[in-house]
Amino acid sequence: MSQPAPSRPPARDLLKGKTAVITAAAGAGIGFAAASRFAEEGAELLISDIHPRRLGEAAEKLAAETGRKPATLLCDVSDNAQVEALEAEARRVLGDVDIVVNNAGLGTSNAIVEMTDEQWSRVIDVTLTSVFRMSRAFLPAMYARKSGVMVNNASVLGWRAQPLQAHYAAAKAGVMAFTRCAAIEAAEHGVRVNAVAPSIAMHEFLSRSADADFLAQLTAREAFGRAAEPWEVANVMLFLASDLSSYMTGEVVSVSSQRA
Repeated sequence: MSQPAPSRPPARDLLKGKTAVITAAAGAGIGFAAASRFAEEGAELLISDIHPRRLGEAAEKLAAETGRKPATLLCDVSDNAQVEALEAEARRVLGDVDIVVNNAGLGTSNAIVEMTDEQWSRVIDVTLTSVFRMSRAFLPAMYARKSGVMVNNASVLGWRAQPLQAHYAAAKAGVMAFTRCAAIEAAEHGVRVNAVAPSIAMHEFLSRSADADFLAQLTAREAFGRAAEPWEVANVMLFLASDLSSYMTGEVVSVSSQRA
């Protein structure tokens, strides 16, 4: 029997005076939820995405819901020149960047024996290599200031086995390993790097694009008998981005029931 989702928590100014960059923040998923929660908590935002119309709509919706309209920039995180342009725009509109949320990822379903090199490489590039590109672009300024936080979006598939997801699971496991290694390098500069690993967060795009029976199977495995709300995952990102997690780095926090 499924348990109802709790009420969304009230804002507590956890990010008051902070600045944040969030990738893949358009649409109705975890990225937008993170942008919404961060704005509610007082952060000034620059959000990016690859979809022009959806990015504009996200900015307008954030302004209407939170009273804070974020800066926006189109960015394909698989293109290093665009990642560098995002970093430059962030410095221009935000000044010092306190928080970076690497949310961009790409998931498809492909059997290993039928998967092409291009299908494999595209998922790895968008989901894993983009985290490296964003880190390489944004960490130097954080190192120079001796402060900053990076939050990466991994997945429980970095731990769990699931058919047709070898490329995505490998990429997310890579995000976890990258997070741990980056955290050790960044620690001597006073910068923290952590990750979240959600299981399933239900939103409009996912419910439209994925097979309903398959989503029902995944949901049934969850301890509460329901998928997470995107803002519930965003809450954990918020915790990792805030001073409440000041002694945490190199951690991958599961946002799930941890059922194998």
